[in-house]
Parts: sequence; structure tokens; C-alpha cells
Amino acid sequence: MRDLSAFTLAGYDKGRGKLTQALWFAVLNLVFMAWWCPARLRVALLRAFGATVGTNVFIRHKVRVLWPWKLSIGDNTWIGEGAWLLNLEPVTIGADVCVSQEALLCTGSHDHRAADFRYRNAPITVEDGAWVAARATVLAGTRVGRHAVVGAGAVLHQDLPELTLHTADGARRPVKEPQ
Repeated sequence: MRDLSAFTLAGYDKGRGKLTQALWFAVLNLVFMAWWCPARLRVALLRAFGATVGTNVFIRHKVRVLWPWKLSIGDNTWIGEGAWLLNLEPVTIGADVCVSQEALLCTGSHDHRAADFRYRNAPITVEDGAWVAARATVLAGTRVGRHAVVGAGAVLHQDLPELTLHTADGARRPVKEPQ
């Protein structure tokens, strides 16, 4: 029997105090996600709130980041319009990565076997050269290997080896290394 009244935040550390969290939510919703906010300013705001962001990173509007201080992005990476980095735990995105439009990287989950539905969160790593295509979902505890592709609309719930394509129907096949 599920008893949601027994749920607690046990084991989950947001990483910053309530004031910083509130300030980030204000900046996120009033400036960061806005169409008129320049990509350079988005990068600066992430850094100001503790994210590690490389050079030549391009972040489109409507991107949501839960906790910037739990985010690391490598050089020459693109984050597409409407992407959601739901990072209750660390998200590490390598260099030359493309996270396309409306993709979801979700480090949060729950233990469906526990009556209290406790958290079962885990970090996500997207290695150099990978592509998380439009509306793809990468779930907690997974690693997207070097130059791997999570196809449009696919859901990834286990590690994806380097140079592998994971499609929406769950099929996996090798991809050639970029030239």
C-alpha cells in the first residue's frame, strides 16, 4: 500500500539555502527562460549561481534548470529550446554535446516498491559529442556514452555505450564516429 503522507525529503540535499533557491527561481522565470534574454547572459547567470559552464556554450530560450549549482557543461555545447534539466542530483554534460528541443534530463525518481514513495535519485552524465535529440528523455542514473545518440522521442533508462543509437522503439545500433 502506498502512503504518500509518509513521504519525506530524506536523503535529498538541494545544495543551497532557501534564499538562494528562491532567487534562482525568480531569475529563471523572469529572465533566464525569456526569449529576449541573450544566450551569453544565460551562461553568465548559470555561472553566477554555481554552474560550471565551458566556453562557446549556446543555451536557447525556454530552457529550465532546476539547480544550477548541480550542473556542469563542457565547451561548444548546445542546449535547445524548451529543454528541461531536472537536476535534483548532478548533471554533467560534456563538450560538443547537443541537447535538442524539449529534451528532458531527469535525475529524480521514486522507489515504487516503498510505501512512502521515497526518492531514488541519481546523477546523469552525457559524454563528449553525444546528442540527445528532440523530446528524448534521459532518466536518473544513466550515462550517455561518447558520440552516442538518444533518438527523438526515445526514453533512456540504462547506460548507452559510446557510438550507439538508441531509438524511440528501444532498438540500439552502432553509429559511425563523426569525421
